Amino acid sequence: DSRNTIVEIRAGTGGDEAALFAGDLCRMYTRYAENRGWKARVLDAKTSEVGGFKEVVLSVEGENVYRSMQFEAGTHRVQRVPVTEAQGRIHTSAATVAVLPEVESIDEVEVKPDDLRIEYCRASGAGGQHVNKTDSACRIVHIPSGIAVESQAERSQRQNRENAMRQLCARLLDMKQAEDKEKTGATRRAQIGSGDRSERIRTYNFPQNRLTDHRVNFTSYSLDKIIEGDLDSVITALYDNYVSTRLEKETIFSDLSGASRP
Repeated sequence: DSRNTIVEIRAGTGGDEAALFAGDLCRMYTRYAENRGWKARVLDAKTSEVGGFKEVVLSVEGENVYRSMQFEAGTHRVQRVPVTEAQGRIHTSAATVAVLPEVESIDEVEVKPDDLRIEYCRASGAGGQHVNKTDSACRIVHIPSGIAVESQAERSQRQNRENAMRQLCARLLDMKQAEDKEKTGATRRAQIGSGDRSERIRTYNFPQNRLTDHRVNFTSYSLDKIIEGDLDSVITALYDNYVSTRLEKETIFSDLSGASRP
C-alpha cells in the first residue's frame, strides 16, 4: 500500500479519439495526485498528432500511493462525440491502464548488467533544438524476459536511464508477483478484478455525465468533476469493497478451519 507507483496509460481501440482519451486519463491522474499532495511526473510519452498520447508512463510518489492507484488497472472505456465527428454521433473508444508498485529494495528483483541491452537515441516530439542535437532518450531491453522500456522525458542520458531502470524493475517485480500468485492460486480477481488490461473496468459516458465502475456497480453523475481529478468517491467505493471482500473470505476460511478441528 505504501509504495510509489508506475502508471502506464496506452491508447486502445478508437484511433485518434483513444489517444485523446489517454491524454484525459493522464491529466485526471496527475490532478488527483496533486489533490492528494503526491508528486506525479512523466517518465516517457509518445504523443499523438491530434493531441493526447499513444502511450504515456507516469511516476506517482507520495504516501500510500499504491493503496489507491492499484484499482485503476484495466481497460477504461469512453463514450462521447469526438471533436472530428461532424454529425454528432457518439463513438466508443478505450485506453488501458497498468499500475505497477515500484521496487523498494534491490533484493526484490535480480537485474544482471549482462542481461541488459541499453540503447541511446534522439528524443522525439516537442523539445526544440535539444531534441534534434542530443542523443538523450534511453531504451533498455531485459534480454531474458524480453521486457523493453523507454524514457525520453528528461534532458540527460543519465536521468532517462534512471527512469527507464525504474520502469524495468517495476515490470520485473510485477512479473514476479504474477508468477507467485499463479503458484499459490491467489488471484486478485477474487478480491476486486484481475487488474488485467483486457478487463473492462469502467465506462466514462460524457453525454450523460456518467461514470460507471463495473466491478462494484458504482455510478456517479459527476463525470465532469471526476475527469478533472476528483476521484475520491470512486477510490473509496473500490477500497471499501476490497476490504469487505477480504474480510468475508478470511471469515469463511476461519470458519472452515474451525469446523475441521476435532
